[in-house]
Amino acid sequence: MTSRRNFLGKVSAGVAGTLATMSPASQVLGANERVRLAIIGAGSRGQQIMREAIACPSTEFVAVADVYSRRHQECRAFVPNAKMYFDYREMLQDKDKFIDAVLIATPQHLHCEHFVAALEAGKHVYQEKTMAFTVDHAKRMRLAWQRAGKVVQIGHQGCSSGYVQDAKEILAGGKVGRITEIHAHMYRNTPHGKPQWSRPVYPDTNLENVRWSMFLGEAPQREFDPHRFINWRFFWDYSGGNVYENMTHQVAFWYKVLNLKIPRAVTMRGGVYYWKDGREVPDTMNVVMEQPEEMLFTWTSGFGNSHLGSTEEILGTDGTITKHRQVRYTPEKVNQPQGTEFVGSSRGESHMQNFIDCVRSGKEPNCPFEVGFRTSIACRMAVDSYLQGRTLQWDEKREAIV
Repeated sequence: MTSRRNFLGKVSAGVAGTLATMSPASQVLGANERVRLAIIGAGSRGQQIMREAIACPSTEFVAVADVYSRRHQECRAFVPNAKMYFDYREMLQDKDKFIDAVLIATPQHLHCEHFVAALEAGKHVYQEKTMAFTVDHAKRMRLAWQRAGKVVQIGHQGCSSGYVQDAKEILAGGKVGRITEIHAHMYRNTPHGKPQWSRPVYPDTNLENVRWSMFLGEAPQREFDPHRFINWRFFWDYSGGNVYENMTHQVAFWYKVLNLKIPRAVTMRGGVYYWKDGREVPDTMNVVMEQPEEMLFTWTSGFGNSHLGSTEEILGTDGTITKHRQVRYTPEKVNQPQGTEFVGSSRGESHMQNFIDCVRSGKEPNCPFEVGFRTSIACRMAVDSYLQGRTLQWDEKREAIV
């Protein structure tokens, strides 16, 4: 049997040869030319972004890769002409299904593997958050992106919202003053007996229908466990918990708007205080990030009460920006006695449509690679701080967590 390394080597060599024979003009899409799409990871989130892509004019889904046969059946219901694959590598090398761009919505520990393979195959990439699982993954992904010269959109949808323009306009007007803290939180609740993130394990979740080794990837090798496969968000081997699910969105938004760097130091505390269902990732947590810009970025979250909801507040000497269902400015009367409160009204655009437009134009998308890179490192620092029980720092010269 051909080894996985040899297989990938043959795929990469074949793809490189194919790309070498293509003229630059043949890789440019016209403004109205149909964009041919594929996806790696067609679970619930994957199917959601597939539908978003289908809603964009002049797009076509030609291929779906997922390690679980149930996902193939589900996708056939709305992309009946797409070809189904268990192995994404076979999809990327299939010459009968020319693909312009690949959407990636696999578990977080697989992002790097799939991202690098798609770029090396000459595809544009829409990568779901959190972009990278580890610092090493982030660096490998950066190298692949730099070499490929393809459009990469990271799935932080808030970066395409009108809130970005609203916040930037308030900041440009000097109404906030010196910012010393960003305070963010995200809280949810679910009925008793219905744990957050818990999904049903169907009878067909077995080795006949699941390519378990492909799911594990670089994660520790384990015997097949249908619960770990379906509820992978519960386990550190495959997930960064709510830091990677929700903190990442709130961090990415303000890292884009304020162009913040990777944190200088991060501390995370918390625990599994409520959902005693075997999950490893905490259901209640507090993260403090010390930014090199001399401000604190704090984030708190829990799954046992939804009263506080999801909000971010930018605290400046002259005013506050509150981002909730809209962007609101509130003056600090001590420094802005004549200031008045107001709300933003800018309209955003579809994050997926922005990606498709950039595939055609070659322009930088609303959430470019660099925002995803910095956000990923911040999230990894938080998770590692929690796991190690100490404050962690970022060595900028070595690009390493210490």
